Amino acid sequence: MPVSDNFHIYDTTLRDGAQQEGLNLSVHDKIAIARHLDDLGVGFIEGGWPGANPKDTEFFARVAKEVKFKNATFVAFGATRRPGVKAADDALLRALQDSQAPAVTIVAKSHDRHVDLALKTNLDENLAMIKDSIEFLRAGGQRVFLDAEHFFDGYKSNRAYALEVVRTAMTAGADVVALCDTNGGMLPDELADVVNDVLGASAARLGIHCHNDTGCAVANSLAAINAGVTHVQGTLNGYGERTGNADLVSIIANLELKKKQAVLPPGSLREAFRISHAVAEVTNVAPSPRQPYVGVSAFAHKAGLHASAIKVDPMLYQHENPESVGNDMRMLVSEMAGRASIELKSRELGIDLSDNKEVVTRVVDRVKEMESRGFTFEAADASFELLLREELDGKRANFFTIDDWATTVNRNEADEVSSEATVTITALGEKIVATGTGNGPVNAIDNALRSGLAKFYPELSKLELTDYKVRILEGRLGTGAVTRVLVETSDGVGEWSTIGVHENVIAASAMALEDAVTFGLLRQGRKPE
Repeated sequence: MPVSDNFHIYDTTLRDGAQQEGLNLSVHDKIAIARHLDDLGVGFIEGGWPGANPKDTEFFARVAKEVKFKNATFVAFGATRRPGVKAADDALLRALQDSQAPAVTIVAKSHDRHVDLALKTNLDENLAMIKDSIEFLRAGGQRVFLDAEHFFDGYKSNRAYALEVVRTAMTAGADVVALCDTNGGMLPDELADVVNDVLGASAARLGIHCHNDTGCAVANSLAAINAGVTHVQGTLNGYGERTGNADLVSIIANLELKKKQAVLPPGSLREAFRISHAVAEVTNVAPSPRQPYVGVSAFAHKAGLHASAIKVDPMLYQHENPESVGNDMRMLVSEMAGRASIELKSRELGIDLSDNKEVVTRVVDRVKEMESRGFTFEAADASFELLLREELDGKRANFFTIDDWATTVNRNEADEVSSEATVTITALGEKIVATGTGNGPVNAIDNALRSGLAKFYPELSKLELTDYKVRILEGRLGTGAVTRVLVETSDGVGEWSTIGVHENVIAASAMALEDAVTFGLLRQGRKPE
């Protein structure tokens, strides 16, 4: 059961969220996400529409056998009976009953034009469909929620009928009627006015289901809660069709941290960052760095003025403590950086420069000079740490030097493209010539570099290039432009990013790869020459 039945956090990631363009979840994916949502402590998890497609039918069968929820109530989704058909004879209503889900949400038309044009029936029959479906499911022992689809548009078109849908559902035994802003076109002030009116006219228990087409899904949900709804629906990370659904993470954090309204089990909000990103891994949808509360940039500070204040008190430029949602404060190093930014960033990396003002000054000057040439250290922490250690130690951490490299790209008659690289390296006083092949010249250099160093540093076999980004910088046109390359590398335990800048994209890539391997060896505990 949910934390409290007085207020519901209802997640529809697995149903409404899965309708996002490009998002395709397997049954295994849905089970993994359901477990994460339960760990977060949401009250209800809507699993999908059993009977509507084989995947959801299999998912419900496996959940019943394999998953025991600690916090959540599992919910099946479906629709009212069809026009002119008895509820007991409707196959999809039977599938809801057979799903073994303790709760069911059924969607119903509340907009008179949809009843006429989509259902192709009359208004009285639609009300009968709502009544019969709820009573049938209730008689089978399931708890029933009703999603009043297109409610706000329906309210504007025919207030009396929209209200009658709410009253009919409550009289039939629905626990909650969720008012759906299905087209996502509402604004907070007008939505709150409608909710107030419906509450006064129906005395129903209301919920809210918002889409983000005006960018107001979270604000609309909070406005509805403030007006008196006690059941809020949304999706993790705001997944959903078009511009998405209301982001449950933001709604929960705002309620708990701003309104001091406990809606999750104690301490669960601290898991929000981890769970948000874990689900993003399952969906294979890159998390937005600017997502409120749990984005990696949500508590990232760049301007020197901010850093100076944060040294005194971190809350001077933060609306909440990032630890409250499991996130971290980050300092970004850029041409805007002042001494305080460098000191705080260094401390974040485990290096205390508070008593070394000369090094701080040199690092600030060097960062600003390099950024004027196209470097950026905001997304290349590893390259910045190497620069910082170089200024601190008076020399660069050196395990090897790349003396020269050459690449060739060949396309044969079968239209197959291959790349080969030859790299000359000096390591531990020995000169090595290594070759490598790859699906492109950068991949070939990476393979050549690591194969040449393997006999000295076998731990390099753990390293894997996980991401590679190229950006053409402003200032020059066409193929003569300066190129910035960002490389992300993993050793299976953590990831780090490095940067290279050059007019030649391969040279910039080699620069970033050299930093990546050097930093990887430091991470493995190797001492530089």
